[in-house]
Amino acid sequence: MSTLTKAQTTTQQDTFPINGTDHIEFYVGNAKQAAYYYQAAWGYRLIAYRGPETGCRDKVSYVLEQGKIRLVLTAALTPDSDIARHVHEHGDGVKVLALWVDDAARAFETAVARGAQPAMEPQVLEDGHGRVVLSAIHTYGETIHTFVERKDYHGAFMPGFEPREPMMDIKPVGLQFVDHCVGNVELGQMNRWVEFYQNVLGFKLLITFDDKDISTKYTALMSKVVSNGNGYIKFPINEPAKGLKKSQIEEYLEFYRGPGVQHIAVHTDDIIYTVSELRRRGVDFLYVPETYYDTVPERVGHIDEDLEDLKRLNILIDRDDEGYLLQLFSKPVQDRPTVFYEIIQRKGAKSFGKGNFKALFEAIEREQALRGTL
Repeated sequence: MSTLTKAQTTTQQDTFPINGTDHIEFYVGNAKQAAYYYQAAWGYRLIAYRGPETGCRDKVSYVLEQGKIRLVLTAALTPDSDIARHVHEHGDGVKVLALWVDDAARAFETAVARGAQPAMEPQVLEDGHGRVVLSAIHTYGETIHTFVERKDYHGAFMPGFEPREPMMDIKPVGLQFVDHCVGNVELGQMNRWVEFYQNVLGFKLLITFDDKDISTKYTALMSKVVSNGNGYIKFPINEPAKGLKKSQIEEYLEFYRGPGVQHIAVHTDDIIYTVSELRRRGVDFLYVPETYYDTVPERVGHIDEDLEDLKRLNILIDRDDEGYLLQLFSKPVQDRPTVFYEIIQRKGAKSFGKGNFKALFEAIEREQALRGTL
């Protein structure tokens, strides 16, 4: 069972120990077709399944894995289920950001004692491969955090799921782990949720971006990034800021019909290969004009990669005090302009590409204009 490896040392005492991201669960309209897309286009491998054939009568789930990333794609089998309602209201979207912990019952009790709203009391799932303990709390919108304790489990995913092999040849694209997950919330709610992560989960405020950092001529937003003690979990929280036109956050909130996960950043050790392969398989990315690359040498300095390769693939570059990073953002991966992905490679940098914000937002605004929502 692949999971994010625990840190051997930490720089501070973590008041709410979390080992890493366990999985991300999407509620989708058609899990079988979504699983095919993520396998064929993104190189994920099917590892487990739950559905009528395994004794589950009301829903189906496909578990996909690449590197240390696990996606669970879940769809309803009945029109009156909460999954069907969620998809009807929000479209395909992230329901669960699951966190890997050593003690799910204690994590739940601690979180609720600190003010979290419970979503699921601790429960034990068992089969011939061992036991998994689950519990869950609510966060922004309808998103929940499930605490997963799996130290006594050795099966494909967890009880209730059966191992599955893909029905096609799968070639990974080099995705390694979840770098960060970004949430969009309503105007005036960012600080509330930052304080939630600080007070309930013991996260620290990592960085703040205001509307001067993240703005164009027409739109703006504000963002704060929180992180757990070992740094494996990073959650930027965005809210809209006043601008001349409708911002990307307002567009998201309108189409998602409330707060939710905006994008998932996944790390690669070779972004040129990863993006080349994703483009070859038909994944759409935002476009940045070639003029963006005119100032890269003076703004970023030396990089190991060939600038012409990055320019050809439209990959963005930024530098902080500890190194540089390479990043690129997909277009939304479902019909509504909501959830998208960031491909990121860090060459020492620990920041989030502040120097690319203007180019990125202008690219998003071009897409908004095409949709008539700017």
